[in-house]
Amino acid sequence: MTGYPWPIETTRLDNGLRVVVSEDRTAPVVCVNLWYDVGSRHEPTGQTGFAHLFEHLMFEGSQHVAKTEHMRLVQGNGGSLNATTNPDRTNYFETMPAEHLELALWLEADRMGGLVPALTQETLDNQREVVKNERRQRYENVPYGDAWLRLLALLYPEGHPYHHATIGSMEDLNAASLDTFKAFHQQYYAPNNAVLTVAGDASPAEVFALAEKYFGLLEPVSSIPPAPHGHLPGPATQPVRETVTAAVPAPRIYLSHRTHPFGTAGYDAITVLAAVLGNGRGSRLYQRLADGSRIAQPDYIGSYGVDLAHAPAPLIITATAKDGVPVETLEEGLTEVIGSLVTEPVTEEELSRAKALLTTAWWRQVSTVGGRADTLSRYTTQFGDPGAAAYRLPQWLAVTADDVTDAAKYALKPESRVTLTYLPENGDNA
Repeated sequence: MTGYPWPIETTRLDNGLRVVVSEDRTAPVVCVNLWYDVGSRHEPTGQTGFAHLFEHLMFEGSQHVAKTEHMRLVQGNGGSLNATTNPDRTNYFETMPAEHLELALWLEADRMGGLVPALTQETLDNQREVVKNERRQRYENVPYGDAWLRLLALLYPEGHPYHHATIGSMEDLNAASLDTFKAFHQQYYAPNNAVLTVAGDASPAEVFALAEKYFGLLEPVSSIPPAPHGHLPGPATQPVRETVTAAVPAPRIYLSHRTHPFGTAGYDAITVLAAVLGNGRGSRLYQRLADGSRIAQPDYIGSYGVDLAHAPAPLIITATAKDGVPVETLEEGLTEVIGSLVTEPVTEEELSRAKALLTTAWWRQVSTVGGRADTLSRYTTQFGDPGAAAYRLPQWLAVTADDVTDAAKYALKPESRVTLTYLPENGDNA
């Protein structure tokens, strides 16, 4: 069984831009997707948050596109657009009626090669304030909102490329000059550091010709700084614990472990393990702590991996205490269920259910031209081959019950665990 039945064709322009096309004539729609190989893991000391800030700046005008015009042109022609940043990369994408493919490619090329001449101090200052607001709204003023920021710092040592989150440090963003930001863009936003994928109602010949027309004259960057090495010798050998008293409605626990990098056989087993352990009402966590002992709130319990490719990726397990349940009881329940993955082998029913959930999630992801384009950009950027996407689902389906047990034995040892506990300010910890 293949996980990607659509055609894939590729080329590379003379300036290094990799172009991927997956033609699908089902509907007159295309998605243009660009992955830049720059995320928070590339940010040097003193420049945290830069990759994410550029996610905002890239919509603020370029050499031939006025401020807010990029969004207006896409939406005014029936399209949608967005961008995201994570530790590994930044991506930008538009889904458009197929007749406007050329417009989307021109817009992306203009901001790849023409952002710096249009970047002003006013625009930079404005977007810095937007990011500060985002930090307040998403991380600081939301119950449990800073958990991801805290977990990264606990999971990865100081100096590791995953130690800090993409939102970065407001001090770093405030201290940097306009010229420093321009230099960051010129270092990383280059054709030879990007993958352009088009999925949908367009032929490879058409896309390759348009890519050459609009991106072909952009200059490559001769020496793109590599990210710091993310190698770690294995799981942590000492447990780490942090307790936060904050304005939260109930005690909540996050347990986390470093596992394997995304794309490896070890991480495929962790992906299945996470589904068995904490995906939905049939999972062990739900069955035993929400339905069984009823110590956890049913809406706030689960486990999931964070798919990071350049170092052992984290598995995160979380639960929120029901009213009257001491946080210690909740933690005991969580650790008991985690331990059961070693002492009680995964049943065939659990394994089949987990694989069915993952199968549904995979086909949901690649059922749209947007999801397809992003998937191909990912596998091209991180593994050098868009066709490798076809193997992800079969590799999940090949995971055995013994593989899950082995993954639990390797990655979920108590001595490698990070425990982050939130307690309400009012002292109601039970």
